[in-house]
Amino acid sequence: MQSPEKTVITVEVTVNIPVEKAWEIWTNPEQIKQWSFASEDWHTPTAENDLRVGGKFSSRMEAKDGSFGFDFWGIYDEVEPETLIAYTLGDQRKVRIIFAADGSKTHITQSFEAEDQNPIEMQKGGWQAIMNNFKKYAESI
Repeated sequence: MQSPEKTVITVEVTVNIPVEKAWEIWTNPEQIKQWSFASEDWHTPTAENDLRVGGKFSSRMEAKDGSFGFDFWGIYDEVEPETLIAYTLGDQRKVRIIFAADGSKTHITQSFEAEDQNPIEMQKGGWQAIMNNFKKYAESI
């Protein structure tokens, strides 16, 4: 999974919902818009997802005050329903997400290659915040 000289960062969360529901919330574009942001002053106004090997996903993340925004997108390398998603981001970094069912809970582990613009801890914190948002949203619906 690791490209030459890339640091891999791992974040994880356990969500108190079954894996089928976790998968649906993680992959459905309408649901993605409800949780895929790192803080309350950000949002994801658009999301698209062609969930298949070779398919593309994209979402637009923006500060609510309009001061900054960016497109987050990639191409799927592997898709195993309710188990695994692997993709390559637009900047060629690799991401791997594992969904592990544990009765009525789901443990999600996401590993990604770090980019070299921001400190590792900042990247880990941002991705973990999104995972925590996923948990909060998924357990509330």
